[in-house]
Amino acid sequence: MVLTKCLSITTTTTTVAATISKSPLLLISSSLSSPKNPLSLSKPNPTHFPLTARPISTHYKPPMNILNKLGFGFRPSPDPASTENSAIAQGPDDDVPAPGQQFAQFGAGCFWGVELAFQRVPGVTKTEVGYSQGYLHNPSYEDVCSGTTNHNEVVRVQYDPKECSFDTLLDMFWARHDPTTLNRQGNDVGTQYRSGIYFYTPEQEKAANESLERQQKVLNRKIVTEILPAKKFYRAEEYHQQYLAKGGRFGFKQSTEKGCNDPIRCYG
Repeated sequence: MVLTKCLSITTTTTTVAATISKSPLLLISSSLSSPKNPLSLSKPNPTHFPLTARPISTHYKPPMNILNKLGFGFRPSPDPASTENSAIAQGPDDDVPAPGQQFAQFGAGCFWGVELAFQRVPGVTKTEVGYSQGYLHNPSYEDVCSGTTNHNEVVRVQYDPKECSFDTLLDMFWARHDPTTLNRQGNDVGTQYRSGIYFYTPEQEKAANESLERQQKVLNRKIVTEILPAKKFYRAEEYHQQYLAKGGRFGFKQSTEKGCNDPIRCYG
């Protein structure tokens, strides 16, 4: 009886030892704990990922998920500094147009194609793309795309009222986009693509509201265009300026000639 038990124990021990020797995870563990392969503190472990030279940002940027794009994403609690900056961002546009010229701001989706459309309007003397209507002072393109700053991608148009009426600009605005889709133009989704007219004078406000009423009569869906006072304009990064006129994504320049009716390729 004793001999039989000893043989059984010996057989079981041998089987377990064989199983352990064939397990890759246990082999790795054994190898790491073995004195023949001590971990070195002076040499990098080859299993470590290489360090990156990219600087670590001290500013939190929330993930660009669909809730952020639609304006329902996380917004950090304001602090006194951000409240002050928000007051600046929500203040009026204090830039001054050239003598005899006037400003107007329009949001109608991705600002690349919208800018080119206004560049072609006779009487328009200057266009710039940028960000407005948000709460963050000096936003970047990435900030705006996060969906947490409430900025809109806008085109600020400088025009000569003697050669181009504000109504002419409004006609181009309505023709350029779909004013019935909330926070969306085509495949571009997000609060930065909302439809908006941002006025500088009471006359512009009156004309915008009257124009919207006329436009609503010819559409079978409700217009969601916002009409608000123009707020501080933050000029977008230089590569966004006259993007399509400079060649866009594919390097094919598009005409800015006044009165040009060539189809606008939104991304170049």
